[in-house]
Amino acid sequence: MIREYRKLPLYLDLALLRVIFNFPFSVLEAKDGKLYREIKMSFPFITVSSMENDQSAMATMVSSAGGLLAMLNESHPMLKFHALSNLNTFVDYFWPEISTSVPIIESLYEDEEFDQKQRQLAALLVSKVFYYLGELNDSLSYALGAGPLFDVSEDSDYVHTLLAKAIDEYASLKSRAAESNDEAQVDPRLEAIVERMLDKCIMDGRYQQAMGMAVECRRLDKLEEAITRSDNVHGTLSYCINISHSFINRREYRREVLRCLVKVYQKLPSPDYLSICQCLMFLDEPEGVATILEKLLRSENKDDALLAFQIAFDLVENEHQAFLLNVRDHLSNPKSQPSESVQPGNSDPDSAQNENPGASEDVEMTDGSRAPTGRLLDMDPNEAQYAERLTKIKGILSGETSIQLTLQFLYSHNKSDLLILKTIKQSVEMRNSVCHSATIYANAIMHAGTTVDTFLRENLDWLSRATNWAKFSATAGLGVIHRGHLQQGRSLMAPYLPQSGAGGGGSPYSEGGALYALGLIHANHGEGIKQFLRDSLRSTNVEVIQHGACLGLGLAALGTADEDIYDDIKNVLYTDSAVAGEAAGISIGLLMVGTASEKASEMLTYAHETQHEKIIRGLALGIALTVYGREEEADTLIEQMTRDQDPILRYGGMYALALAYQGTANNKAIRQLLHFAVSDVSDDVRRTAVLALGFVLYSEPEQTPRIVSLLSESYNPHVRYGAALAVGISCAGTGLSEAISLLEPLTSDVVDFVRQGALIAMAMVMVQISETSDSRVGTFRRQLEKIILDKHEDTMSKMGAILASGILDAGGRNVTIRLLSKTKHDKVTAVVGLAVFSQFWYWYPLIYFVSLSFSPTAFIGLNYDLKVPTFEFLSHAKPSLFEYPRPTTVPSATSTVKLPTAVLSTSAKAKARAKKEAEQKVNTEKTPGTESSSSASQSSGKGKSAAEKDGDSMQVDSPSEKKAEPEASFEILTNPARVVPAQEKFIKFLEESRYVPVKLAPSGFVLLRDLRPTEPEVLSLTDAPSSTTASPAGGGSATGQQAAASSAMAVDEEPPPPPAFEYTHHE
Repeated sequence: MIREYRKLPLYLDLALLRVIFNFPFSVLEAKDGKLYREIKMSFPFITVSSMENDQSAMATMVSSAGGLLAMLNESHPMLKFHALSNLNTFVDYFWPEISTSVPIIESLYEDEEFDQKQRQLAALLVSKVFYYLGELNDSLSYALGAGPLFDVSEDSDYVHTLLAKAIDEYASLKSRAAESNDEAQVDPRLEAIVERMLDKCIMDGRYQQAMGMAVECRRLDKLEEAITRSDNVHGTLSYCINISHSFINRREYRREVLRCLVKVYQKLPSPDYLSICQCLMFLDEPEGVATILEKLLRSENKDDALLAFQIAFDLVENEHQAFLLNVRDHLSNPKSQPSESVQPGNSDPDSAQNENPGASEDVEMTDGSRAPTGRLLDMDPNEAQYAERLTKIKGILSGETSIQLTLQFLYSHNKSDLLILKTIKQSVEMRNSVCHSATIYANAIMHAGTTVDTFLRENLDWLSRATNWAKFSATAGLGVIHRGHLQQGRSLMAPYLPQSGAGGGGSPYSEGGALYALGLIHANHGEGIKQFLRDSLRSTNVEVIQHGACLGLGLAALGTADEDIYDDIKNVLYTDSAVAGEAAGISIGLLMVGTASEKASEMLTYAHETQHEKIIRGLALGIALTVYGREEEADTLIEQMTRDQDPILRYGGMYALALAYQGTANNKAIRQLLHFAVSDVSDDVRRTAVLALGFVLYSEPEQTPRIVSLLSESYNPHVRYGAALAVGISCAGTGLSEAISLLEPLTSDVVDFVRQGALIAMAMVMVQISETSDSRVGTFRRQLEKIILDKHEDTMSKMGAILASGILDAGGRNVTIRLLSKTKHDKVTAVVGLAVFSQFWYWYPLIYFVSLSFSPTAFIGLNYDLKVPTFEFLSHAKPSLFEYPRPTTVPSATSTVKLPTAVLSTSAKAKARAKKEAEQKVNTEKTPGTESSSSASQSSGKGKSAAEKDGDSMQVDSPSEKKAEPEASFEILTNPARVVPAQEKFIKFLEESRYVPVKLAPSGFVLLRDLRPTEPEVLSLTDAPSSTTASPAGGGSATGQQAAASSAMAVDEEPPPPPAFEYTHHE
């Protein structure tokens, strides 16, 4: 073989030898001593050392891979192996040349007579060539054939790219197998590469990377290994919960991951019960939550009981009524006590009413403040303690404790500006019933949950002009104002409710509105009022009353899937009354929300049978509500609805897509919605498709403006309206700059309803954002005022401005719109509320559903007795960033506009001369004179300020005096305090404080551990709203608050003092 090379010219001979013997001689000798000796005999002038020195110059001397490629055709396997080794070294430079010989290298890989290691080397070389050619699938296939030669730890683009490709391929194979419920047919070599990569990440301490890959590849065994081997297991678990919510698209797989996490949590020496219970709530396992709560409640340690209360409050924040009631029912009773003595709130409405025959109020649920002390004396002390704690936690789980505390907070911190409402009322023409109703809606939203109905009481004559459905809405507004007044809701609404007896009572519109109001008061907490609403529904044939009763019943029984209530509402639906049927359709959806019930197919069938558009629309939304949060489970129904010929059912299909994939930012759902937004023939469907994007994306609000930015510039006004509301829904309460920038041009759109949508959306985005943090808030408030006062403005946009004024100051300026809880659960009531609210396009009374999405921006610290102790904490930011908006002042009605005065040329010259003389005189004066003049001017300035004060009682000290003090960089807040979402990151707890929070939460209900329990406590929030009196004006309100508001109103209505004038006597 070597003798053949001797026929070549000497310079070629040497070049070839250099190429051949680039491989170290020591290795070559070990491989084939005979070949080495033959070379030495043929070329004695070449030594081993010279060959090894030439090796370093290889990279510079080799200009072609042709010689190496020629060696691949040699018969001796060692030469082929040597050529492959060198080609592998130079493939980064000569891959275009090597690519022409790929078939030869592939044949070497497939040659079974070739050594295993040599075949793997051929596979690796082919893989690299295909990588450079951009054929990643082929490249990966050959890399798998390379076995251990494909080194996952190598830091090169080739390895990184193929690893990413391998993981993607493996993950897609596993996902497809999971979707089709088959066993995954995965190449074991591919699995080996993925496992090597996972093991390397765990060994290197890159646990987050390992968890991400394990979750994506559906390797829960590796996920568990990565979590347990990490340094900070609790932090790693929290990270894993976040990625399961953010990146796992399929609901079933997310549940598998959460089950795995619960298993890991429970193995820990000190389990994080807060996180475990949140996971169990996602998994819908109330038994597991009840077991943990009971274990903590039976503990002798008081801190464990505090933790149980904290868990209960966190679960309540997610607003899943049916789950909470299941947890409550699974808690066992004290052992030595009959069950009825443990439950202070009897769940049987009839017996409860028999016990208290004189009251026409709601049936009370568990009241946390009362304990069954009558029989505790005979019990074992541990059981007595458990019974006391059980009473408290049942009060929390039923929602009563949090609702009562929220009610007290909103009542005591109410900062509503009645002057804004007064201005709106005065500017609205009496014959414009739309704006008249909008003002009533704005008042209800502005005072949501505060129990303050002063504006209505002060304007009874004006209110009485509402007739028919306007009267229905005006009465229902009381439900928003008194939302959460569970104990006295029914007595508040008594003057309006249908009277028992054949004679009936007042207007059916006010009766229907009152039943709707009861639903709003008891929204998602309707244990005590359901029976009354059912009786009212069954005992009437008036469609207006049926309409109100259906809406009220749907709200009260939200998500409970109660079959008896379903039958009652279905009977109303089958009467085929348009007005009652629409409410019945929505109500069934509210009742069955998130159950993916087979009732949806019944509803769809009836929607095809009925001729009434209103009923079809109500059913379309109802069907969408039933698939709430079901993600891929709802795909069949969504497909059926979106392909329907009826545009109203396609419209319902958009809502089904929105609610099934709410908060998931699912790419498939977004793609479908965008497709319908630009292709459907119906404007209603297109508008709703764009609006639905807001629901899908609310977990990633910063994405929404980017996605809908082009749609907001569409030629179709319906699409622009949808884009505005999509941004409003997903970015609600965030004050996101991009969202405001997108909405600003839409507020001055040429089409009136687009302006309306943009104004409402802007208010939703800006709620609880101060003018100091974004100056555009002040500009927007002035814009609203201008639109409302403009006599020539369109009714539609004026209505939008009035509603926006209400939303901007919602809940006494103490609530925001929040669709996600602090633990990243979606708030069912809030999302459903906004979904139904967006139907106000067709039916104005549904505007009140927006109140369901209101979440109080409060920090409420509670002690062991669930009372609110006084303690201080720090907001480490300037107070002006998060302060309440300043109250508006009365504009002076008698101030006259100063007209420009004509100035003669002679007068101007005389003034200029006098001014020059005065300046010269000042310059000649000495310093003491200057001081005296400055003090004189100062005193005159103060005198002027005092005069101004006399002229206008609202005027404060002159600004120059105020500027002397710089603003503080922090603020001390006292429990309970208003803490807006943007402020949460600045909240810090004082080190020397008597109370320490069980969980470091900057807002919401936080249980406090008392470090000095022997000292007396000072309590806050003791001034509960007392609504003992109900008047025809609209239910009882707190007398103290009323008096304050009335006096404020009286001050507002007092005419301003006349301007200063001089009296001159004329002869």
